[in-house]
Amino acid sequence: MINGAHLLLYSTDADADRAFIKDVLQFAHVDVGGGWLIFKLPPSELAVHPADEAAESSVSIQAELYLMCDDIEATVTALQGKRVECAPRVTERWGIRTAVTLPSGGHLGLYQPTHPTATTMT
Repeated sequence: MINGAHLLLYSTDADADRAFIKDVLQFAHVDVGGGWLIFKLPPSELAVHPADEAAESSVSIQAELYLMCDDIEATVTALQGKRVECAPRVTERWGIRTAVTLPSGGHLGLYQPTHPTATTMT
């Protein structure tokens, strides 16, 4: 049956963002040819949120990527030590979030959940 998921990030500078994910975030990867890297993601989970009215008129499903961590302050400190810009931390009812700026100027969400997670389920 289904044995995985493949997430796509669209970037205005894909080569720079691939290098960032490989070198700064240090995600394991395979090169499928010509420097096209596919990254192994950490354990993941999927949540379905209601769409706003603008999104409801679209045929495609919109998605956001949030990386998860156990200690957001330590993670942000480590990223800043690698000269990565992170947005100010915001406490939500579900966790503490920030955003990591990619070389392309795009952003990846990063959060420390304060809710139960599905990542360790078997």
